[in-house]
Amino acid sequence: MASRKEALARRANRVRRQLKSVANGRPRLSVHRSSKNIYAQVIDDVAGKTLASASTLDKDLRGSLKTGADTAAAALVGKLVAERASKAGVKEVVFDRGAFIYHGRIKALAEAAREGGLSF
Repeated sequence: MASRKEALARRANRVRRQLKSVANGRPRLSVHRSSKNIYAQVIDDVAGKTLASASTLDKDLRGSLKTGADTAAAALVGKLVAERASKAGVKEVVFDRGAFIYHGRIKALAEAAREGGLSF
């Protein structure tokens, strides 16, 4: 039986393998969630570069948040990463939820990124 860490890695690899088949050169909006914070990056896998990133640890958000672990914080991170991606010239991405289910903080971040101008 696989450990929890191995199971998460296997699930994330399965999601990323599926994304590669539908990406068509579009950058990937990768999301990571921890117990206290949430992180998002727009990654160009062809060039191997990060185009934009945001997290609840950013100085822009840190003072305005009660905690980095709720849906309101995730929504602010989604808007911020969408704003930074549009400054970098990115409009379309593929959403990489990793091993996390599309629910709660992950869903809040995705919806806020869509409202911020990213399409996926």
